[in-house]
Amino acid sequence: MSARSERSLQLWLPALAHVEPDHPLREWLARADRLADGQAGYLGGLGDYFHGIDADLPAAAITREFLMGDAGEAIWLSADPAWVQPDMNGVRLLACGQLQLSMDEAQALAEPLKPVFNEAGLQLEISTPDRWHLKLPGDATLPSFAAPEQALGEDLSQHLPPGPQGRRWRVLLNEIQVLLHQHPLNAQRHARGLAPVNSLWLWGGGSLPGPLDSSLRGVISDDLLLRALASRADVAQHPRTPEFVATAASGWLIDLQDLPPGEIASRWWPTLQPLVDRQPVVLHFAGAERWRRKPWHRWRIWRGAAR
Repeated sequence: MSARSERSLQLWLPALAHVEPDHPLREWLARADRLADGQAGYLGGLGDYFHGIDADLPAAAITREFLMGDAGEAIWLSADPAWVQPDMNGVRLLACGQLQLSMDEAQALAEPLKPVFNEAGLQLEISTPDRWHLKLPGDATLPSFAAPEQALGEDLSQHLPPGPQGRRWRVLLNEIQVLLHQHPLNAQRHARGLAPVNSLWLWGGGSLPGPLDSSLRGVISDDLLLRALASRADVAQHPRTPEFVATAASGWLIDLQDLPPGEIASRWWPTLQPLVDRQPVVLHFAGAERWRRKPWHRWRIWRGAAR
């Protein structure tokens, strides 16, 4: 049975493998119907909700247009603040975005980088503290860049743009890392117990696509790209608050996939439980598993907790 064969409220959740056996989600699943698996991971999940979206989506242009409305016909590339760390096997990407930067801090970090980008014919724009964008000429060509999801926790050398076309970008990234490593703000961050911002992650290149297609009626999320995709598909979108979650209805997506399961249980469960009691809900886990739960399924008391 397809998750789209019947219109339902959609919950996008973290990987089921991370959900403890005593989590209230497990009781829901025990009484729900298993559906065919969807796509795994963040990018795969986006592809389940927006037709034609895959790892090559022009995330930079889509998010820039959503934030600033000026993507135009230019080529854009995300250049998001990142934390990388050497180890015995190379240099690993440990974080991308969500590094607790203020706008003043982001501007201070970007200041010595702008001349380097300008010399390379690139224009650095600080759209938000966590989302930086590079504007390229309209006729620019780009190599393949890995999305953060594909590279997190892994050796950078496996995910940098390869070959002669990628050499320019590898050299540029190395120069950026040297400048950020020397930036005095990182010493201040270390003293405050925060991770350094010692690299940028380049990804999501391309120009603004035409309108997107989605079967969703609305999205509730704190994820910038998801909300930008919803806007591009002319789908209503709201930030993730208890008030908006409590009013979610059939055809809406509640995005919780970025949250620890424990936070879902402690903070969001009192709001989520009434939704499931009054309407069909499809639960999508980041590991690709899918279930549908209907209100009458609560009477399936003979079923044990899902493991």
